[in-house]
Amino acid sequence: MAVLNPLKSAEHTIMQDTDLAGPLVFCLAFGGSLLLSGKLHFGYIYGIGLVGCLAMYCLLNLMSLNGVSAGIIVSVLGYCLLPMVFLSFSAVLLSLKGVVGLVLVIVTVMWCSVSASKLFVSALAMDSQQLLVAYPCALVYGVFALLTVF
Repeated sequence: MAVLNPLKSAEHTIMQDTDLAGPLVFCLAFGGSLLLSGKLHFGYIYGIGLVGCLAMYCLLNLMSLNGVSAGIIVSVLGYCLLPMVFLSFSAVLLSLKGVVGLVLVIVTVMWCSVSASKLFVSALAMDSQQLLVAYPCALVYGVFALLTVF
């Protein structure tokens, strides 16, 4: 629920138990929705997800005072992929290469990155650093959006 409403503040205890089944289901749903559009990108999804998780793991370990576990990174980035799954299902019905598609892609990338950065900041007690965390999150989700559009 914290991903679906990015404007609501996240609790600190929300990331105490990391779950990896949900992100795996969202990755499969993302790949399945791209498959409905005629794109077979399962390997790209897992490859980009792995590189994005490794990069965010290194970055957040450098930025936070406490260490961060890889499970938190995978869980947050995977659960925040849910708006991108919605975008890819909408790409089955309409083309994302026009103005409406561009607006939908920008809103979805911002939605994913704000949700992920909010969860990272609250889980790692990194006060006033949400914009610094949101930028690399937007880069990761921007690559997923490029897979959806093209």
